[in-house]
This record gives sequence, C-alpha cells and structure tokens, in this order.
Amino acid sequence: MPFPPLLSRTTEPELMNDAEQALAYAEADFAVSHEGVVDEFAASWRRLMGTSTPTGIALDIGCGPGDVVIRMARRFPTLIIDGVDGADAMLALGRERVAAAGFANRLRLYRAFLPSDPLPRTTFDVVSSNSILHHLHDPQALWTTVRRASRPGTMVFVMDLIRPNSAAAVDELVATAAGDEPEILQRDFAASLHAAFRVDEVQAQLKAAGLTQLSVRTTENDRLVVDGII
Repeated sequence: MPFPPLLSRTTEPELMNDAEQALAYAEADFAVSHEGVVDEFAASWRRLMGTSTPTGIALDIGCGPGDVVIRMARRFPTLIIDGVDGADAMLALGRERVAAAGFANRLRLYRAFLPSDPLPRTTFDVVSSNSILHHLHDPQALWTTVRRASRPGTMVFVMDLIRPNSAAAVDELVATAAGDEPEILQRDFAASLHAAFRVDEVQAQLKAAGLTQLSVRTTENDRLVVDGII
C-alpha cells in the first residue's frame, strides 16, 4: 500500500502588519518558547565559538515585537543588537518594549523589507533569526540577507518551525501547543505550520545559496535550527 503524499507547502502573508494581529502576537505568552530560542542560541555559540558569552554586534532578522531580542539583550549584556522587520505594526510595539526594558542604548529596531532594503550596518559578528523563514514566499530572501550581512567569522543562527507531514498533524499540533490561545493566534499558528519547510528543503536552500558552511538540525521540541560560521 503506497504511503500518502507529504503535506505540500502553502504560503502565508509575509508581513504581520495588521494592528489586531500584531497586538495579539505581542501579548501572547511565549516566555517558554522564546527562552528556548535563547537557550538554543547560547548552545550554538558555545559549540561554534568556544566561549560562554556571546559578544559583538548582532543582526536579528524578523525581530517582530521584540520579545526574543529583548531576552537576548538581557541574557547577554555584551551583545549589541540591531533588529529588522518589515512590519511597522510589529516594530511600533517592539520599540515601546525595548524602551520599557531599558535596552535602547544597545538594542535598536529598524524597518527593512528584505532582501532589497539596506541594513543598519555593513556586516555583523552574529546573524540570527527566529520564525521568519516560514513567512517568506522566497526563502532565498533570508539566505541572501545572511550572506550580505556576514563576513568571515560571522556566526549564524536561524530557528524556525518544521512543516508536519499531514494536515491532521497540523491540527493536532495546534490543539496541543496553542489550544488555550485566542482564535487569531491558533489560526496564524496553523498557517505558519503549513508554510514552514522541512529539513531537506532547507538543506537544498543552503546549497543553492552557497552557504554549505551552515548545517541543519532539529531540536528536542521539533524545531529546525540552521547554524554555523561563515
């Protein structure tokens, strides 16, 4: 009996620029998952760079309302962070949060629609991203930006969702992970899972981008991580 075909990718809007959507996302409790992102980043840094404390100037691509980058700034006091995002609604909320957290001196958020818009600096010591890859209709927009922002020795860390094998698996994951969230967030999470990539697809993207220095792995909670040194 033949296996059923794997779930095909369905794209979603690239920008979360609706005010209601942005506010719902910003007010959701992502503390556990976002601290997990910072934990994974720290583990990648230790393994790749051989030191315990990330330092230097970082570019975070798709910073949204700023929760992850604020957590990074709090955890790593020697890291300067430029966050970029294409959604003005997200950035407005993020800038308020950055100011309230007291990190405006070393964490700044900029509007940039990638890969065409200029970046805040020419190159960076670190390029990171969380949950932006699945939003992009053309994933090379991210990898082109990673290459443009990097120089020899730049550490890269990208984390994202993995597309489940079936629509039923999407529904089950939404019910398990977001069943208590508002309907708008459940709907967005389902759309994001449908738009996410599988490991083999990301490996092909890296090869096409000439970023074979980077490797792809999965985490214990079924997230995808791309990391390495340029």
